[in-house]
Amino acid sequence: MEWTTVCLIGVGVAGCIFLIVGGLWKPIRKRWQAKSVVRAVQAFRFQREQLEARFFDMAAARGKPRGLRWVECEWLSPVTFARDLTSGLLTAFVSVQIRFEAIEGGDMEDVEAVGTIRDAAAVFHFRQGRWGTGGRALFNMSPRDAIERLHGQFEPVSGDTTAVSAR
Repeated sequence: MEWTTVCLIGVGVAGCIFLIVGGLWKPIRKRWQAKSVVRAVQAFRFQREQLEARFFDMAAARGKPRGLRWVECEWLSPVTFARDLTSGLLTAFVSVQIRFEAIEGGDMEDVEAVGTIRDAAAVFHFRQGRWGTGGRALFNMSPRDAIERLHGQFEPVSGDTTAVSAR
């Protein structure tokens, strides 16, 4: 056999292998992502109480809304998971009810609505195998509302992982 024939056969075999691997990559990746979502959801369940405390501390320290002090967060059962379309990060949106009080001497001290309990979606991200939070709350939204409003940024994660019980 000539050298050029051997090269052509080698290139043909390499091309076939490339096509086979390329064709299998998407299903393999999809299966791997589904397993990683299940592991992340389980980790969220186990860490939820600690994550809630971390969220409250960080959110209260942010100083938002201005003139209000975070008093209490009531954590509700609904948790919805979604994937960030840009970064691929798994994100959890947790339903919360937040109560504030006015900071003495601040702009909100005489506002009657300060004591009104606010519905919100608390945001958590799964990064490098760990759940974390920046203390971000999306006010006047349920977890499902948050994903719908952020449609171009997040896609819901399908399957049995979209609802996590409250501990």
